[in-house]
Amino acid sequence: MIRKRRLLTAVAMVCTAAFVLTACGSDSGSSNEGTTAAGDPVSGGAGRAIMAGEPRSLDPATLSNTWAHQGILGNSLYGTLMINDTKTLDVTYTMAEDFSTTDGGASFNLKLRPDVKFSDGTPLDAEAVKFNWERLKDPALGSTSARYVAQIANLSVVDPANLNVTMVMPTPHYAQTLIASSMNWIASPAALQKGQAGFDENPIGAGPFTLTKWARQDSIELAKNPTYYDAPRPYLDTLTVRVAPDTNQRYNTLSTGGADLISESNWQTLDTAETAGFPTDIVPMGGGQYLSMNFRRAPFNDERARRAVSLAVDLDALNTVVYSGKGEVPDTLFQESSPFYADIPLAEYNKAEAQKLFDELAAEGKPVSFTYTSYPTAESKTAGEALQAQLSAYKNVEAKVDVVDYAAATAKMGTKDFDMVVSSAIIQDPDSMWSTFHNKSPGNIIGVDDQELSDALDVGRTSQSQDERKAAYTTVQERLADLTVGLWYIRAAPSTVTGKDVQGVTMYGSGSPLTDGMWIAK
Repeated sequence: MIRKRRLLTAVAMVCTAAFVLTACGSDSGSSNEGTTAAGDPVSGGAGRAIMAGEPRSLDPATLSNTWAHQGILGNSLYGTLMINDTKTLDVTYTMAEDFSTTDGGASFNLKLRPDVKFSDGTPLDAEAVKFNWERLKDPALGSTSARYVAQIANLSVVDPANLNVTMVMPTPHYAQTLIASSMNWIASPAALQKGQAGFDENPIGAGPFTLTKWARQDSIELAKNPTYYDAPRPYLDTLTVRVAPDTNQRYNTLSTGGADLISESNWQTLDTAETAGFPTDIVPMGGGQYLSMNFRRAPFNDERARRAVSLAVDLDALNTVVYSGKGEVPDTLFQESSPFYADIPLAEYNKAEAQKLFDELAAEGKPVSFTYTSYPTAESKTAGEALQAQLSAYKNVEAKVDVVDYAAATAKMGTKDFDMVVSSAIIQDPDSMWSTFHNKSPGNIIGVDDQELSDALDVGRTSQSQDERKAAYTTVQERLADLTVGLWYIRAAPSTVTGKDVQGVTMYGSGSPLTDGMWIAK
């Protein structure tokens, strides 16, 4: 089975590093591979960026800090507290100066830079961070970061520069979670208290850019923030952000000179861009995207139904249809370069055994019938159609495809109202899996409830011993394979593609692009 790709060279995932980047006034983190030194940064100019997901609000609580959603926008409006080098996972602090623990992760102290101010001149202090993080718990906001902040038991302001963070349980690797979520984006409490409409009209952050105009379903126009803490950044005078869910539209716009930066996720597009000489950058990740099955309701509350669908689908054929065979299908949860690698297959293709299970369920009056909820992207729709086509060759199984917009898909995931949907377990440090698969995590959207799995996740989360963590995550891999949580169909490709004259774009976390260091060579 083909499982490798020349564009991506796996980089070892460092288990003890926090999930954060580097860039305190210097270009760091994951930088564009194709970019060559072009002298000192040039100030001025108008940048144009394309992201995949339309925001429902500019409130950072409603934005998702990934390559596939609104990372470009959130970083531009709000800046970051911390970032990480995506290859070494070394931590660098940006608007924060420190996030450390002295008690094995039972509590942390967040220390902020004293000179950071929101664009309205008010301080980004400990009270502001506390306000932002506490409101993420409000279910009415529907924030994807609610599952992460739920791991915090208490927030206490020590003084304007210091916030004490007490955890529900010791979580020594929690920084990685913070960095890759909207917890990393802090907005003005006064502005947020004006309500969504008022905030969307005038969002106040401390990032490198401020809002000039938001034309929904068209463009978001940003201007340089003259009070940005990390002067002379940003280098661009303006930045216009547009949304294009379709990978072909994103790449065609870039290749014809209509954009300078795109967030990308499609392996075929990345291959095309690399061949054409455009600078591409991919964050190395374990895990990947999977077609998740909802354990809470039929048909996938029956392990046999989950296993039957898994056995029935040829993932290499799915890769061929969706990504022209350019993608990397995960054989195992971790790549071989990872210290947590174990040779535990995630899937098996066995048509005869699949049909046997479908027939067995049908004989009990439980024929397998489900709906795949698809995002509006071309690859998501194609994956659903390819899945449907493969399953049509079997008896006693029916797969439907329902294509919805980003907001509707996010809402369905939030309310757990789905049979199958594209989910992800994108892994650098494996602590991130606790939020996805632990039976007490609000982020466990599929409803898997396996005590052995949860116990292993607890050990991996709390232990500071490399050997203990490796043993725990081996158990995690065994349980995920046995439980059949979904179809692991593609390694994620958190990436950017830039124009050939664009410099200084870096990524952190799970492919979230930073724009404050972006400049255009003359």
